[in-house]
Amino acid sequence: MNIATYEGIVENGQIRLKSNIRLPENAIVFVVVPDRQVVHIYSPRLAHPEEAASLKMKVIEEGSDAGL
Repeated sequence: MNIATYEGIVENGQIRLKSNIRLPENAIVFVVVPDRQVVHIYSPRLAHPEEAASLKMKVIEEGSDAGL
């Protein structure tokens, strides 16, 4: 099996090759996504959820600033 590599970009959910390469219909392709393109956003998790109460914040209201 011969392998060629082309750079592309995803636009509106479809892969568009950056060069003017035309592949034949029903061509078998493999898509490799580099790590730099994958974004994971995770919610923070407590290592010990039972300690969550110790993170409770106190709000202390102070008097107004000298009439700024």
